[in-house]
Amino acid sequence: MLGKISLIRRVRSCTIHIMNVIDVESEAGGSIGQEAVLVLLDAARRIECRLEEALSAVGLSIAKYQALDVLVTAGEPTRLSALAGSLECVRSNVTQLADRLESDGLIQRAASPDDRRAIHAIVTPLGRQRHAAGAAAIHALQSALAARVAPADRASFHRVLSALR
Repeated sequence: MLGKISLIRRVRSCTIHIMNVIDVESEAGGSIGQEAVLVLLDAARRIECRLEEALSAVGLSIAKYQALDVLVTAGEPTRLSALAGSLECVRSNVTQLADRLESDGLIQRAASPDDRRAIHAIVTPLGRQRHAAGAAAIHALQSALAARVAPADRASFHRVLSALR
């Protein structure tokens, strides 16, 4: 799911680029209408809000879930610098995020056995429980959203989004 969360964030961050190509004629002779792009951006924003609500119900935010997802997937203590790289953010942001995760009891920090200067993040049992609850909440949201769109429309939409990459 991390990829899908990142996709939502990337859609939001690409607004300016998309708005610059709204009226550019495609090779097929059509153009991407401004209304269609605005609907797409609004849908991404609304999905992100619903995702935040679903994760909030289990005591997480998107950022906390993303961090836990990286740590749980790694299956071993992870350096905060490696976590920052996986999350594509600066180390100071990860330090603040780790502070929040640690104060919630979701991770513990430990000195690296290889390098005294490095700090590792270790997921606690509560962190694993919250991650599992977050994954279930995300799956439920995905199912609810998918149920609103016919399978043929989902396939077409996927093709359109892939073409806009």
